[in-house]
Amino acid sequence: MFKNATKKLVFCAVAIALGTILSNIKLYHFPTGGSITLLSMLAICLPAYWYGLRIGLITGFAYGILQLLIDPYILFPIQLIVDYLLAFGVFGLCGIFTHSKNGLIKGYITAIMGRYFFSVLSGWLFFGEYAWEGWGALTYSLAYNAIYIFAEGAITIIILALPPIKKLMTSLKSMAK
Repeated sequence: MFKNATKKLVFCAVAIALGTILSNIKLYHFPTGGSITLLSMLAICLPAYWYGLRIGLITGFAYGILQLLIDPYILFPIQLIVDYLLAFGVFGLCGIFTHSKNGLIKGYITAIMGRYFFSVLSGWLFFGEYAWEGWGALTYSLAYNAIYIFAEGAITIIILALPPIKKLMTSLKSMAK
């Protein structure tokens, strides 16, 4: 259980720090929240890919707490749980595919689908008043959150599919073990 615990802790902390830095490099920031960032979601998926679901979920929750401390936007207590703990904690789902061929891409897609689910839920329940004219709260939330989450997801998947990046990710996983 504690084999390489310090190494794992350091790798997870570096991933959180990198995710935090990358979350501030915004390729596009939407006026009512949400941003396309430079691979920040990938950085938080990496510990799950390296170490599995349990450590991935813990890392995602820790990242969510850090995001809450850095840039909080809270309307309701339950919204805090959905927007920060669940929407970022779900990046740990990447760990389901840690031993699978193309596991990082499969895990990343699963993780961003989880993020999308919780972002849509939050938008529908708490931010429906921002819906575009003629749009219902749910359809607005589905469209709005898809734009920024899937845009960053597509960019990340293209980058992960590049042979030098695949090789880099394999090397990083070996180093992390």
